[in-house]
Amino acid sequence: MSPFDGFRFARPILHQSGWDSMSIKIFLHGLESSSRGTKAVFFKGRYPDMLTPDFAGSLEERLAVLEQILAGKSSLRIVGSSFGGLMGTLFAMNHESNVERLVLLAPAIHMLPSLPFSLKKLSFPVHVYHGTRDDVIPLGPVRDVSEEFFRNLTFLSVEDDHYLHRTFPSIDWDKHLVQ
Repeated sequence: MSPFDGFRFARPILHQSGWDSMSIKIFLHGLESSSRGTKAVFFKGRYPDMLTPDFAGSLEERLAVLEQILAGKSSLRIVGSSFGGLMGTLFAMNHESNVERLVLLAPAIHMLPSLPFSLKKLSFPVHVYHGTRDDVIPLGPVRDVSEEFFRNLTFLSVEDDHYLHRTFPSIDWDKHLVQ
């Protein structure tokens, strides 16, 4: 007989850092990356319930796949890296009420069209991490676009490159994805 016989846990315990049954976590990789990239492998290892799908093709094709994956889902916590940051932002602009939080890593949001989105600012928390030595996506335009589109913005310029090799491991991911 176990000391836990007859005892019901309030919710399943699935991960050492906690488990939020209400939130759906998804990582959107960059243009030339995949679910086998460094960041996706990290997330899948640390957060087994996190979605890390593969995307290919044009932006429109990738967004169509993302729409299928997230259809009818809410309480989304989206992490987007580079081109995946652009995808996550576009998805969030079209589904604001379904998104809880957006974390963008050197996002390609400088490619966003100024209309029709410029009329609305997203109100959920958005955290942007961008390297000062990013030679792929320019820091200045990303900061400008972030300030234009995100009302609840934390923008962190970090001494790092486009891939955020130094910064990525030190980010408090539990704060962004679990708490």
